[in-house]
Amino acid sequence: LHLFHTKTSFIIMYIDSASTKLVCYFTNWSQYRPSSGKFTSGNVDPFLCTHVIYTMATVGPDHQIATVEWNDEIMYKNLNNLKNVNPVMKTLLSVGGVDSFRFIDMVANAANRATFIHSALLFVRTHNFDGLDLAWDYPGHNGSNAEDKQRFTALIQELRAAIEQEALDTKKTPLLLSAKVAALRSVIDIAYEVREISRYLDFISIMTYDYHGSWEKVTGHNSPLFKSYLDKGSHMYHNIDASVSYWISNGAPAEKLLLGFPLYGRTFLLSSTETALGAPANGPAAAGPYTREAGYWSYYEICSFVSMAKVGWIDEQSVPYATQGNVWLGYDNKESYSAKVHWLNSMNLGGASVWTLDLDDFQGQFCSDGAYPLVNHLRNSLGKQAVLI
Repeated sequence: LHLFHTKTSFIIMYIDSASTKLVCYFTNWSQYRPSSGKFTSGNVDPFLCTHVIYTMATVGPDHQIATVEWNDEIMYKNLNNLKNVNPVMKTLLSVGGVDSFRFIDMVANAANRATFIHSALLFVRTHNFDGLDLAWDYPGHNGSNAEDKQRFTALIQELRAAIEQEALDTKKTPLLLSAKVAALRSVIDIAYEVREISRYLDFISIMTYDYHGSWEKVTGHNSPLFKSYLDKGSHMYHNIDASVSYWISNGAPAEKLLLGFPLYGRTFLLSSTETALGAPANGPAAAGPYTREAGYWSYYEICSFVSMAKVGWIDEQSVPYATQGNVWLGYDNKESYSAKVHWLNSMNLGGASVWTLDLDDFQGQFCSDGAYPLVNHLRNSLGKQAVLI
């Protein structure tokens, strides 16, 4: 039970599962979406998530952490000022993403890593973050060599040591250290020393989405809970159950793992009259008017489509899909979120991570279901509710 006071009222926050995290990412590029799709740190609800992760910072050519957008520091301040409203909320700064190639030179030797670590700890303290999130997509991939698997472990180990020393020196609470990691075992094997990095990280957000998309020739769901009867070969592992189980079998403690919940769906253009899972497809549907990326629709864009589409349910994967004309959409809704929460509880996972807040109906303008309908449902399903008195 947490009781704290704002200027106008008291808020009582009940947390039924104290160990359960709800970690919510949001992106600094969502500020460029048009009209009602525009999202800034001012749109964050400070009572919605246990942890909010600002995405993204990058690694500069001098191996130091660096901003990306012109107004990042303004948005840092606006986000972290929300802790004056809810002191329980934690914030982290994520580094990596599309600029992940910059990790390659930074991790190459101990001196470069030390430069980054010193700059990163100073940076997150200066801007009042509670921790750092590593989002390298991925060690051993995209120009990264095989040795970077071990160098990533070294970076994490050295970060942990520096964090503990900094806390001793400053007498402050130690900074949090997390990572956003791959879900496919073919990537995991090349990228991570799972047992070693898990030892030094506070929590690990598995990207349990993007299992299927318009790059494939048949329809498949973005984030299925289990495999389908159609899955053969390596596709047998393109599901949440397989991914999380693989992380655990390789030595990751279940309580440090967070299940990734996407707030978007992926589309296909059907190339025949078939509409079921595994139907022939050829490319993506048109981009949504706000996210403006072919094959990728935010939940608030999905609401408009689903209201006019034929909605189905994939029983063996516990996820919905929708079709209209030649468009096939695999997405998540409250029912699939509930199924995934039930499963993550059965696995004793540490909680959930959300990609991303700016893709939910954050202002309640599209889905006629209030602000943040999916994340609020996820929060309540995890056993967390805030009560205003």
